[in-house]
Amino acid sequence: MSRRNRLLVLVAAVLLLSGLATAATLHAAGRAAEKDRAQVGGPPVRSGTVTLDAPGRSVFRNMAWGPHRDEITSVSTADLGGPRTASGVRCLRFHTAAGTGICLQAVHGGLRDTYRAAVLDSHLRELRHYDLAGIPTRARVSPDGRSVAWTVFVSGDSYAGTAFSTRTSILDTRTWTLDRDLEAYRFFLDDRPHRASDLNVWGVTFADANRFYATVATGGKTYLVGGDREARTLHALHTNVECPSLSPDGTRIAYKKRVQGASSDAPWRLYVLDLRTLRESATAERRNVDDQAVWRDGNTLVYSLPGDYGSDLWTVPADGSGKPALALKAALAPAFTGRS
Repeated sequence: MSRRNRLLVLVAAVLLLSGLATAATLHAAGRAAEKDRAQVGGPPVRSGTVTLDAPGRSVFRNMAWGPHRDEITSVSTADLGGPRTASGVRCLRFHTAAGTGICLQAVHGGLRDTYRAAVLDSHLRELRHYDLAGIPTRARVSPDGRSVAWTVFVSGDSYAGTAFSTRTSILDTRTWTLDRDLEAYRFFLDDRPHRASDLNVWGVTFADANRFYATVATGGKTYLVGGDREARTLHALHTNVECPSLSPDGTRIAYKKRVQGASSDAPWRLYVLDLRTLRESATAERRNVDDQAVWRDGNTLVYSLPGDYGSDLWTVPADGSGKPALALKAALAPAFTGRS
């Protein structure tokens, strides 16, 4: 091939690659713009006033495409498929109890996004905010609203992998005292102090403002731990428990459990643990649940599964009976009045 022909081939290759890059950019921009447009057949969403202490309401992150995507949205608990009221407040993760809200947000910058935790009052007004060290993944408020917790990924993007690190913090909303990293608490395994460099803590669920449950990972295993803020301790209670959620009466823990024989990419099933007997039972949900479930009441669990808009909310009885049911399309991070 002559020098002139090689040059023509090179120019053609450059033009082709440039065209492909332009097409990819336009496609990505088109997809982003599409998410800002309401979709035909999607749930009706309108702007309005959202409060965190209104009875008979559920609040959640709206995932439906349109101008209100990612906003904290309210809907009647009696009619979860009904019209949604969007607040204008955007959160990646959210939870509320007793009129206190915790909103984990992205702060979009020129070079990269950063993240922060905003504590909200019952009218979704910000009281304080705190910079986060990583990507938000879990958030909870104690039943009395006096403590809030959040977990972020410092590296990695899936609990299914082995190369990840978490940071879990608890904030006292009365004194604004912040425990930045629960790994600093004393961890007891088999009632003996246990020190480990690979310790990770995530997925807090509160019994009250002081006592909580969470997951601790170390040595390739995960443990349900009972935590005490005043004593700054974590006591291992049971193995193979991730992302616990305490029932309203404080007697049971819903959680995701790794099951033998499942795919390494989809290893979790939704289980319930009796805290008195430590007997565990599977729910009727047989699909992979990578979420921290919420108790809608003393009998029903709510959790997210992948959907057309990113996430749908499903329900299943906590006692192992019945079958899963779709509760809310295009929704994530639900909370119910008075639930933790």
